[in-house]
Amino acid sequence: MGFVYILLCEDNSYYTGSTIDINKRYIQHVSGQGANHTRKHPPVCIVYLEEYPSIKEAFEREKQIQGWSRKKKEALIYQQQHTLPQLSMAYRDLNNH
Repeated sequence: MGFVYILLCEDNSYYTGSTIDINKRYIQHVSGQGANHTRKHPPVCIVYLEEYPSIKEAFEREKQIQGWSRKKKEALIYQQQHTLPQLSMAYRDLNNH
């Protein structure tokens, strides 16, 4: 089993990661033993979580989400999936819609 998660950090940034043990990983982030970003910008809470059958699938999803804009991540966090396709469009294509 694997998880992909998004943390809200103290500086209002988001951190996206994946793990096989969400509780252990969150404790690592909070205690300063996690990623560089969460050492510099401690997490406040987990704002989004998805579960996958394997860590490989969770890691692939993590990489996908990491490439997203802040607005697109927030659409996912706030369960506004209907806006995701529009937020995926390239800026050059927005004038055509």
